[in-house]
Amino acid sequence: MEIEHTPKQVKRGFVPTDAKEFGTAESLEKLRKSAEEVYFLINRGYAMKNAVTFVGNHHLLSERQRTAIARSVSSDENIKIRKSKELSDSDVAGKTLYIDGFNTIITLEIAYSDSILFRCMDGTIRDIAGLRGTYRLIDKTDMAVSAVAETFTYLNIEKAVFYLDAPVSNSGRLKQKILEIMQDRPFEIEVYTENSVDSILESKSCVVTADALILDRCGSWYNLTDTVIKNHIGNYRYIDIMGDLR
Repeated sequence: MEIEHTPKQVKRGFVPTDAKEFGTAESLEKLRKSAEEVYFLINRGYAMKNAVTFVGNHHLLSERQRTAIARSVSSDENIKIRKSKELSDSDVAGKTLYIDGFNTIITLEIAYSDSILFRCMDGTIRDIAGLRGTYRLIDKTDMAVSAVAETFTYLNIEKAVFYLDAPVSNSGRLKQKILEIMQDRPFEIEVYTENSVDSILESKSCVVTADALILDRCGSWYNLTDTVIKNHIGNYRYIDIMGDLR
């Protein structure tokens, strides 16, 4: 049997070049100018991928900078759709939440690692970790899952249903970790590993995710990550590329 040794200290989402690409006045000014141009283009019918490629090539942006813009910027139409379906704390009391497991836990691991996160135009919190199918539990995993469990108790939900992408490595280990930490809580807990998590969540209401396509297609959604970070970490140093236009 394979035994996974959890590292004592891991900084999820940290890349050494981030300080230069996101942490200087010059880099942030270039990001904001680029993001405004992408925003202009997508509101006039350009596809996000094409707009980011065009603008990114013009401003010589790195791949992480391009990813940050693609995840931070949304069209006015998409922002309106997503905001119209966003639930408040009181809306989810007594309800079942359907959670995009990796999307939520990884972002919170990054928050506990004090790595970069973005407050996006649609109000979501997104990262640019880009794990691409590989995942392992780290020292921040327990902290993230425990904070989610405490937030569920605070929200007085009836049930939490997690969906984890089966093809992602260590999805089974994360499933057991969630069940272990959330047992004996004042809400029901279910965790499933599935091959098509996105399609399952797109058909639900009371969804927890920051995935743009799911947000556009689901019945309603709750911004759990924002609530957890506010209540358990405090004033986070988000990068808010389009703050003036949100």
